[in-house]
Amino acid sequence: MLEPDRKYLFHVARNANKIEIKKAIEEIYNVKVEAINTSIVNGKLKRVRQELGRTAPWKKAVVTLKEGQKIEVT
Repeated sequence: MLEPDRKYLFHVARNANKIEIKKAIEEIYNVKVEAINTSIVNGKLKRVRQELGRTAPWKKAVVTLKEGQKIEVT
């Protein structure tokens, strides 16, 4: 949750688009979505002994809800 009761961050599938994300959020949480911002987060470089590797990249979606809407976070 980024702003009080308005913005929420979700880890979503890399191939999901904004329309699919909006439909899923509205159906699952029964709220109205105002806007969605998405970005792909590159994987971090990790080291195990002498081997270098990288964590998998992932997509995040910042969902802004309409005024008066909120998702109960437990």
